[in-house]
Amino acid sequence: MIKQEKGQQVEVDLGDIEGVYSNLAIITHSPAEFIVDFCRMLPGMKKAKVKSRVIMTPQHAKLLLMALRDNIEKFENQFGEIKLSAEQERNIGFKRD
Repeated sequence: MIKQEKGQQVEVDLGDIEGVYSNLAIITHSPAEFIVDFCRMLPGMKKAKVKSRVIMTPQHAKLLLMALRDNIEKFENQFGEIKLSAEQERNIGFKRD
């Protein structure tokens, strides 16, 4: 896979990569970095298990936000609006500090 970023081409090797399912993300930050813990929470359980942790600079976190916004807009243009329930809109499943 080749991704273009500001005129640069980066080849990404997806050889042995495995996907990680997450239905809960906890985001924290310090002046130097953003930490996103991707967790899986089973119905009826009170504990979630962190499956993956991503640590990035504030600049890369902002670039990720911009890329997500762009891709969500493209997705909704193609497939329709992503609907959230009232419960989901109260931050259940994704926590913002």
